[in-house]
Amino acid sequence: MKFCKHLLLLAFLLGSVVVSSGQAAVEVVATVPVDQVWAGHPVGFALLTHAPLQFVAYYNGDRELVVASRKLDESAWKRISLPERVVWDSHNYLTLALDDQEHLHLSGNLHVNPLVYFKTESPMDITSFVRLDRLVGTEESRMTYPRFFRGPAGEFIFTYRDGSSGSGNQIYNVYDASDQSWARLLDSPLTDGEGKMNAYMDGPRLGPDGFYHSVWVWRDTPDCATNHHVSYMRSRDLRHWENVRGEALSLPVTLQSPGTVVDPVSPGGGLINGNAKLGFDGEKRPVLTYHKYDADGNSQVYNARWADGSWAISQATNWTSRWQFQGGGSIAFKVRVQPVKADGDGGLIQEWSHWELGRERWQLDLESLRATKKLPLPPSTSPPGFHRLESDFSGLTVRSASDSGKSPDPRIRYMLRWETLGPNRDRPRTPPLPPPSALTLYEIRR
Repeated sequence: MKFCKHLLLLAFLLGSVVVSSGQAAVEVVATVPVDQVWAGHPVGFALLTHAPLQFVAYYNGDRELVVASRKLDESAWKRISLPERVVWDSHNYLTLALDDQEHLHLSGNLHVNPLVYFKTESPMDITSFVRLDRLVGTEESRMTYPRFFRGPAGEFIFTYRDGSSGSGNQIYNVYDASDQSWARLLDSPLTDGEGKMNAYMDGPRLGPDGFYHSVWVWRDTPDCATNHHVSYMRSRDLRHWENVRGEALSLPVTLQSPGTVVDPVSPGGGLINGNAKLGFDGEKRPVLTYHKYDADGNSQVYNARWADGSWAISQATNWTSRWQFQGGGSIAFKVRVQPVKADGDGGLIQEWSHWELGRERWQLDLESLRATKKLPLPPSTSPPGFHRLESDFSGLTVRSASDSGKSPDPRIRYMLRWETLGPNRDRPRTPPLPPPSALTLYEIRR
């Protein structure tokens, strides 16, 4: 083991290792050990590169929240523990971001919990993290799904769900770097379930047409089978929203907001949050992808695009099996869908994965959006052996996290890798449990 570590350090300091995946060469410039981490259930970690430093937020082997930083040309990490500890809940991922003054912001370990938020008092100095007990001061006691992103004018924005699954609103805050304070971006929530449901949203995402687009499904209860009504809206500035016809929407948007429903799938109809995706065709038109049950009760992927005054909805797959899901908590997905993408040559492609058929890539008909030709899978973007298990503990799978920052070298990208058991509906597991696994940073050149 010591010999292997010496080799890794030598590769980091003196050169790179080139290996081949069979389809394309992948150059592993370095693998840098970070720490030993919790492996009892999956929960997302955060990686942020901002030269000359790099930051990782994770839960260590004792489930404690840790932030580590290093200089990009060094392998040694500086670490700090923060007063948070993850429980048996796969919702409690971590997210990191930098404001305009290079202060770090960290949120996470949230699933219908009071605010968990830390900010550095000194730019990019993890030893200066302080805990914030309020941002705006209201709607901060039942928070889930924290996310940082930038607005159309570079605004630093923080969004989260206020409430619970089946009864929640989507809240947006904007940061004022001059006095380091938060305020509401909107005078009301963006969406409101009116105490009967909540919106699970993909977006807002900036599209090639200059609009921010959002697609979402409504959900009535913590039971994942109660997702319904695929919906859509767009905005130029994140403050004023409209439906696909360009008609202004009054906020907050509800199920009754005019022109927002794309497909009125009923509860129990095979629709699930997390698998409603937003893509664009070669003419920059939004295409919504999701799955539901067909007339025979089988799970199918559908694509929807606005055309001639209505949503044209087409069935992309012809599967003969049904993914029957229900209940609460985090579940293992048997189907994964990816958004439609233009291939650069005037065509459209789409990928999905199925628990029996595996991962597939298809060419779509430009007009009908139906799958017409099966295509070879693209070369893997992961290094060879990346998904090969290192532990022999039964049930472990490989987890990864991409970089939310920017590498100073456009040829280089970074990934995190670790191993955990799968989701368990956010319930404790009976021992024996796996030992902590190695969290490793990969520096990769293609």
